[in-house]
Amino acid sequence: MPTYNKGQTWGALKKAWKAYKIAKVQKDKAKMTEYAKRIRTLQEELGLQKAAFPDLGLS
Repeated sequence: MPTYNKGQTWGALKKAWKAYKIAKVQKDKAKMTEYAKRIRTLQEELGLQKAAFPDLGLS
């Protein structure tokens, strides 16, 4: 897996949140879960507190 700099990771996090919100509007639970997991992974890489997604069983 390639390593990314902090700016690239922040950019990926921003895109993942946008995609998650779109999936939520479309009520696509599979994509919501996929993006929620990606968001949490990126937050961990940046040393941020992980977002909770209780409706998806991720807390």
